[in-house]
Amino acid sequence: MNKKDEFKPYIPADRVMPELTVTSIIMGVLLAVIFGAANAYLGLRVGMTVSASIPAAVISMGVIRIIMRKNSILESNMVQTIGSAGESLAAGAIFTMPALFLWAEEGLCSMPSLVEITLIALCGGVLGVLFMVPLRNALIVKEHQTLLYPEGTACADVLLAGEEGGANASTVFSGMGLAAVFKFIVDGLKVIPADVSAAFKSFKGEIGMEVYPALLGVGYIVGPKIASYMFVGSVFGWLVIIPLICLFGPDTWLYPAKAGTTIAQLYAGGGAAAIWSTYVKYIGAGAIATGGIISLIKSLPLIVRTFSDSMKSVKGGKNTSTARTAQDLPMQFILVGIVAMVVIIWAVPAIPVTLLGAALIVIFGFFFATVSSRMVGLVGSSNNPVSGMAIATLLIATMAIKGSGKTGIDGMTAAIAIGSVICIIAAIAGDTSQDLKTGYLLGATPKKQQIGELIGVLASGLAIGGVLYLLNAAWGYGGAEVPAPQATLMKMIVEGIMGGNLPWNLVFVGVFLALGLEILRIPVMPFAIGLYLPIYLNATIMIGGVVRMVMDGRKNVDEKTKEQQATDGTLYCAGMIAGEGLVGILLAIFAVFGINTSIGESVNFGNIGGVILMVLMIASLLYFSLKKKKKA
Repeated sequence: MNKKDEFKPYIPADRVMPELTVTSIIMGVLLAVIFGAANAYLGLRVGMTVSASIPAAVISMGVIRIIMRKNSILESNMVQTIGSAGESLAAGAIFTMPALFLWAEEGLCSMPSLVEITLIALCGGVLGVLFMVPLRNALIVKEHQTLLYPEGTACADVLLAGEEGGANASTVFSGMGLAAVFKFIVDGLKVIPADVSAAFKSFKGEIGMEVYPALLGVGYIVGPKIASYMFVGSVFGWLVIIPLICLFGPDTWLYPAKAGTTIAQLYAGGGAAAIWSTYVKYIGAGAIATGGIISLIKSLPLIVRTFSDSMKSVKGGKNTSTARTAQDLPMQFILVGIVAMVVIIWAVPAIPVTLLGAALIVIFGFFFATVSSRMVGLVGSSNNPVSGMAIATLLIATMAIKGSGKTGIDGMTAAIAIGSVICIIAAIAGDTSQDLKTGYLLGATPKKQQIGELIGVLASGLAIGGVLYLLNAAWGYGGAEVPAPQATLMKMIVEGIMGGNLPWNLVFVGVFLALGLEILRIPVMPFAIGLYLPIYLNATIMIGGVVRMVMDGRKNVDEKTKEQQATDGTLYCAGMIAGEGLVGILLAIFAVFGINTSIGESVNFGNIGGVILMVLMIASLLYFSLKKKKKA
């Protein structure tokens, strides 16, 4: 990058402002615990979590700037950095650890202790931050124009809107308020179904959309190109693979369906979604794992250069750049921290992992931290398939453990422990990347942000065990209230490998599909994500991408006006993501305390209502994008 083209952050490097203060730490820790608990519930309920970075930024901006009347954008940024760690750690933990509770319920092992859950969470969280630090210069700085990090950029827009005041702030808060209303109508009142779908019974395919404003906003932010790759992946899964499975094998039974259940019976009981969750997700997992390997191979030269620069700075005793905005945690601290976490994982009896398991965690942990950090730069944290990475890890880790002679429930719990740590590493690395992108745009001190991430990990790691125990005691995993879909899948994979009956054919279909896409120079990861996630989710992201394409493609509008309107649209979408996140967390708290807001039993507008609500969301996005603002 030439000096002429060098990026200039909002707060210059030579200006020092409050960042890691007592206020920011206390607020950040509270938000980390709250977001972690709420997202644990949501993820166990629906298999997905909401990004907490933007809601945390909005809350911190409101408290610090409006209530405390302090003008410190970097302090607000630190609050959201610490607070968002709770959501990411919860996402990694809930996709795997409930499998231990399910085995305990079956009488195969004892209930996991709070110490075990806490140590696994803390080790994974700390390693996720430490693995990401050496990658910051490579991914955040050198690829600033290439990796957009949509949530990180949107979070910076939210904080800047609050800093600059006026019309920009009103656009953000309008998006937040309207999205809160939309979300409450769907998931609070439940008068409109979350999924609007159309099934082609004779064809056996299905298409639909999720009526959520955050997905529309993410699609607008990432743009039509990435959104289209994801949508095509879903179309391939739901309108090609599923109909073919039903066409060629309606009367057959294939693992991992329930023994004796034919494909026709599976479809009759659960529709295309049952075929997708039983078969297509394995293909998607194989494609994601292959896409991750391809991504790592492509990134190796950049990663090697980054580590080389880091080691040179270690030998020199100081960073190559003395600028405040270029300071990372010292490489000595990173290496000591990694070694300490590995020793704890191996030596502490509460974590059922051997030396082989600890070695696998280091190898796959760094691998998936790299993949996760790059991937969230492309498609955002909300679409980071952490569970897909855990699947790939479990496939190899379980085989390695079985090959070493450790079988049965001891081998299975060890595999889940490894998968849990890797899952948390990937989730935290992605979150750290988004937060460092926000800090890079605003002019934060990376070293202080990295310390903030570690504080957030510590707070949420100490709380997550209690949350998992609480939810298990309230409803039990695997039931209607907390079905824990991802953890159930992880449990099935480990049992399948230990029993020798995993559907490798499906996994390898995904592997060779990904290789074919790479040969055609089609981005593998967005396509694989689309194949792995439900079509309803990706269809709404695609709608947001189409809105952006229409806005950018107008011929009768000058480029400067289009750029301003695109910025306004991004700010509105940032508000929508924040609004949905805040209401989602509120509804999770209501659920934990048994407060029922649903009136859907007596009033329900069905699919028509969902379509109308989606039209209203699109209309609101267009209105606030095209709205002319009065000059201050």
